[in-house]
Amino acid sequence: MTNQGIAISMVYPIMKSIVHKGYDVEQYFRYASFDSSLLQDVEARITGEQLERLMIAAATFTQDEHFGLRQGQITEFADMGILGYVMLHSGTIADALAAYQRYNVILCSGFNLDWEARGEDIVIRMFLQHPGRMSRHCVEDMASSLCRIMMRLSNRTVPLHEVRFTHDAPVDTTPYAEAFGTVPRFGGDENHLRMSKDVLNYPVMYSDPKLLGVFEAIAQETKMGLTRESDFSDQVVRWLKQCLPSFLPTLQQTAESFGMSTRTIQNRLKEEDTTYIDLATRVRKEMAMGYLKKKEYSVGEIAYVLHFSEPSAFQSAFKKWTGLTPGQYRANAKHQHAEASH
Repeated sequence: MTNQGIAISMVYPIMKSIVHKGYDVEQYFRYASFDSSLLQDVEARITGEQLERLMIAAATFTQDEHFGLRQGQITEFADMGILGYVMLHSGTIADALAAYQRYNVILCSGFNLDWEARGEDIVIRMFLQHPGRMSRHCVEDMASSLCRIMMRLSNRTVPLHEVRFTHDAPVDTTPYAEAFGTVPRFGGDENHLRMSKDVLNYPVMYSDPKLLGVFEAIAQETKMGLTRESDFSDQVVRWLKQCLPSFLPTLQQTAESFGMSTRTIQNRLKEEDTTYIDLATRVRKEMAMGYLKKKEYSVGEIAYVLHFSEPSAFQSAFKKWTGLTPGQYRANAKHQHAEASH
């Protein structure tokens, strides 16, 4: 399965943390160069690299080198959307963790967990499903939010025997003792939490099997919808549509947004029998056809919005795509609409 990116709702916990610390969210968005209009589209997704960049920017903006760790400590089930509600109504902690594994693609494809028994303990590993290393703030947020969620679900303390991170220790390690009850070991070969096996069997306090059925069905449907759209070319098309009419991104800009090299983008699209130019053309063609059906846009305005150098360049491109001039296409669309309404 390809990487479907991160739900836009994952920006909300960052906003909540910033407000919690007494800072202004709009100022932060300007500081982080984040387009806050994306938040109006509940279906929008950002890349894992974009989320990590926003976390790092939040840490420097609030001057809190433990931003991720502290964000995890104020996690609520609502922050996790439908996944949070499935976990809240699971039977045991093990069931809740399995739900996280199953549906985490809804929230943040690419960041996942698994666990295994090691002696009398279990070790919960947190990792990226694609090449690369999880940034410090993201993994510390994930670790501290997992601890908080397990305690909230079971209404019991969960003593940690060990916390291990792959990143190096920061100068001040005292906040970790408050979050985990122990200071982590840094510079390890994996990110994990180690605890007693018994924790898996802790019953979830608020579990309601009937509600679980309802939430699980929604989660399943959402996951299937995302998986259907998981072709990489679909992700590139969504990105192009998000950028227009502000700008028509180059292959280089697209590669930067996806955190990949231009060659990787080209290779992934080649696997799906398409190219970046084909997709950019398809998006411009679809958008042009949509605009031409609305009489309030002149051909010159449409050419401008779709970033053609001049109206004549748009007209010749459109004729090449459809065999019709923009004027003929508009007249046909108008005629068909008139017939349909009779």
